[in-house]
Amino acid sequence: MCRWAAYIGQPIFLEEIVSKPGHSLIHQSQCATQCHTAINADGFGVAWYDARPEPGLYRDVMPAWSDPNLKSLTAQVRSPLFLAHVRASTGTATSRNNCHPFVVGRWSFMHNGQIGGYEAFRRAGEMLIPDALYPHRKGATDSEALFLLALAEGLDSDPKCALERATARLESLSRERGCAPHMRLAAAFSDGVRLYAVRYASDDAAPTLYHRWSDSRRGRAVVSEPLEDGEGDWEKVPPGSFCIFEGKRVTVQPFAPQGARTAA
Repeated sequence: MCRWAAYIGQPIFLEEIVSKPGHSLIHQSQCATQCHTAINADGFGVAWYDARPEPGLYRDVMPAWSDPNLKSLTAQVRSPLFLAHVRASTGTATSRNNCHPFVVGRWSFMHNGQIGGYEAFRRAGEMLIPDALYPHRKGATDSEALFLLALAEGLDSDPKCALERATARLESLSRERGCAPHMRLAAAFSDGVRLYAVRYASDDAAPTLYHRWSDSRRGRAVVSEPLEDGEGDWEKVPPGSFCIFEGKRVTVQPFAPQGARTAA
């Protein structure tokens, strides 16, 4: 399992989420407390938005805690909307192309979880990605495949329904040819205007997901784990939820991939 953090609000330095809090994302890369894997050392990445519609992207295969370039970048870059991820591989190689976030055009996407037995049906999963989007397939992860399939299903026009359809198609393949757990999903993604997040699982073990508004930052953090010990006002997202974050407003809708269970 991986760990990730995202932010939307008034521009802040990336380090205020990524490295400065007591249980920052970099700290979680060494000492995660709410997942099976305490160490997340298989690479990291940051995608951030500013003056242009497309996000900036920095990814590398080093552990997040050992890269001085990451510390320097997060100390100097300010952004009103960014996504950051530390990776614990579930089987694919440790390479830059397999590090999250993934970016296509103005969209950025990162994922914590797994699609059970993906290697057993990887070819079938790849075949779901249309030719027009397949050149963006740079790595080998199930996460990137889910992202590209969501784009194919209409992420630009209806993010929730597009991700539901993509999730259902891959979960169905897992039920037919893979293994349990068929789908565990805690993802964040953005078009540079809104921040979206989802928490879902085909069993009762959906990866953790929290959010919190900060009056001092005038922004909201959305995270796998709370960033400070003892802060009691983090809101836990219920399983089966799709969240839209825009300004201070939060919209929570049911997330229910249709058809995923018919292949059981």
